[in-house]
Order: sequence, then C-alpha cells, then structure tokens
Amino acid sequence: MTNISIRIHMLVMSAISSVVSKAQRQEGQDLIEYALLGGLIAAAIVGALVIWGTSLTNMASNIGNCIDFSNTTPCKPGF
Repeated sequence: MTNISIRIHMLVMSAISSVVSKAQRQEGQDLIEYALLGGLIAAAIVGALVIWGTSLTNMASNIGNCIDFSNTTPCKPGF
C-alpha cells in the first residue's frame, strides 16, 4: 500500500513541478490552480485507499474467489 501512495505522490509532485515551470508566464496561473486541484484529488484518493484499503483488498479477493470456472468454490450473494 505504501508503494502505491509513494508512486502517486511522486506523480503528483512531478506534475506540479512541470506546471510550476510553465507558470513563468502570466497565463500559467490557471495551470497552477488545476495542478493544485489535481493534487487535492490525488490526496483524497490516497486517503481513501489508506482508510478502506484492507476492505477493498478483501472484497477483490472474494470476487476473485467467486470467479471459479471449475465450480469448486461455493459463492453466496451478500455482503
């Protein structure tokens, strides 16, 4: 989980760095605002993954167990 959050953080930081370098012109102010908004969205996604990461992993694992073409795994609907 930490590896994913580090990669997302590095991606957001490189995007912000790229936008800041282009912001030397006056028109770049809008780009910085979009970059900050993108960073906020990325931070929200990382936060959601940290909070619900275990339950999402369990859900994906259970779905994977139910997709059994040899019909050896009993799978019941429900949560």
